[in-house]
Amino acid sequence: MLTYILFFVGFILLIRGAEWLIDGASVLAQKIGISDLIVGLTVVAFGTSLPELIVNIFASSSDAGDLAIGNVLGSNIANILLIIGITAIIHPLTVHRNTVWREIIFNVMAACMLAVLVADTIIRGSEFSGLDKTDGIILMSYFVIFLYYTFGRTTFTQSKSQANTKTQSNAAIPNTVVKILIGATGLFFGGQWIVNGAIKFASLIGVSDAFIGLTIVAVGTSLPELAASIIAVRKKNVDIAVGNAVGSNLFNIFWVLGLSSFIKPLPFSDKLLPDVAMVVFAAAFLFGSMVVGRYRHQVSRPEGYVFVSLYVAYLAYAVYAGVISG
Repeated sequence: MLTYILFFVGFILLIRGAEWLIDGASVLAQKIGISDLIVGLTVVAFGTSLPELIVNIFASSSDAGDLAIGNVLGSNIANILLIIGITAIIHPLTVHRNTVWREIIFNVMAACMLAVLVADTIIRGSEFSGLDKTDGIILMSYFVIFLYYTFGRTTFTQSKSQANTKTQSNAAIPNTVVKILIGATGLFFGGQWIVNGAIKFASLIGVSDAFIGLTIVAVGTSLPELAASIIAVRKKNVDIAVGNAVGSNLFNIFWVLGLSSFIKPLPFSDKLLPDVAMVVFAAAFLFGSMVVGRYRHQVSRPEGYVFVSLYVAYLAYAVYAGVISG
């Protein structure tokens, strides 16, 4: 019973810990003076994806490879279909043309790369199917390239208002450090409790670790992204909302899976192939909605309902497949 209680408490620690880290990181980003899109793609995306990272590190160390991969697949699907969908329903998401043809198309490429790397048995006839240390290095290398590319086209400026509040920001640095330390502690224990609870919960109800990762854990670890995007879109800051979802997906594939598989190879079950295909479809669907149809470079409110409907349909399939396989 204690394990299951800690499982749910772990989500609270995970989400609150990520929020505190995001607050601290946002202060530093504002002092540097980087754009909202870059903040969303990097700082906010990094902070909201920390739950996935912590869960995957513990899952990888506990030989729960299906849970680790399922967590990322489920989170990426939720980031696009659920989070983009809900935020578009609240307010249509209009982005710059360059964002569509750079970051969003890069998201499609990342999903396709993941599909190729995990399908070892089908593509290369290898006995091992999954992500090994070499794959981890490849994924992390692309993450470094993405960061270099992103910050390489960023102009760092400091506005007058930022200059005027520099002294106040410096005075608040100790509080920021305390927030970061408390947030990191919450992430550590929250991630550990979630993985332990998820494994026992899966065995109790007779379903696979992958199913728990694709559904309960994936939705739980995506809550920071959902909260951050809703807050951003309510403030009419669409760039942060879109950048957060897209950046989180790139962070999940390149860094979370890359680091997890580098720590310990992650075996991949062929049962997860439909979920990998769904990740590719979701990324391509987002790109298609931006370049085809009446609203260019925008996810309209009607399209938002379509996104959410697709996620509900996928979740129903995941539950059905999880029960059958279990």
